[in-house]
Amino acid sequence: MITTYKHAPPPATCENNAEWRVRVDLAACYRLVDYFGMSELIRTHISARVPGTVDEFLMKPDKLLFDEVTASSLIKVNTHKEVSKESNIQVNRAGFTIHSAVHMARPDAQCVLHIHTRDGTAVAAQKDGLLPLSQHAARFYGSVGYHDYEGIALDLEERKRLTVHLGTNSVLILRNHGLLTVGRSIAEAFNHAYYLELACQVQIAAQNSGVELIHLSKDICEHTAAQVRGLSSPGERDWPALLRLLDRKSLNFRS
Repeated sequence: MITTYKHAPPPATCENNAEWRVRVDLAACYRLVDYFGMSELIRTHISARVPGTVDEFLMKPDKLLFDEVTASSLIKVNTHKEVSKESNIQVNRAGFTIHSAVHMARPDAQCVLHIHTRDGTAVAAQKDGLLPLSQHAARFYGSVGYHDYEGIALDLEERKRLTVHLGTNSVLILRNHGLLTVGRSIAEAFNHAYYLELACQVQIAAQNSGVELIHLSKDICEHTAAQVRGLSSPGERDWPALLRLLDRKSLNFRS
């Protein structure tokens, strides 16, 4: 069950400036996922909690490509109500199932990012999942959950199982499906997704090399993961530079 609302007004008349800042960052996140080759036509989705709410989050309209998303085109979605009859704008149904589940179960989840990259899905199809083959993988040690594929996520009952498998982790590998990251900010969720995808790319490349692989030890992985957790919020240092990148490309994500 989904409630969608009409597009937000421009910032000059937006009642909630905090919401507008989230909209700009979320639109930027969509553009960055596309820029770095992690989008899939209009499929997959990123959401961000509406500031000051417990049951509302923002997503793109289902019909938009990632490189078409702007701050004002994002729509509000309620986690538990029917589709609003005032708007014919729709979000992806499977996306609603997945994102509403995480936002309801995890108050710390300010942003949830889900992608179907080639290498990420390839790792998700491996019985052992993400392997400790690189620094990129080690940073996620002890914070990865796994959720078995149940078909396209249209059944709201799947939300219970999905959130159990996510637990308190920052990463959920959806087996035979793709990757999901959770962040305390949009910058953090993107940072997790970027490095998780790199870890998957390295894993597939290493496995295809035909030589014996070196697995990092448990102690080294725990140490590396602790170092990353010691950062105030992974991704925050990179975020201003990433916004400058989009601005240099003259992309109108802020509109």
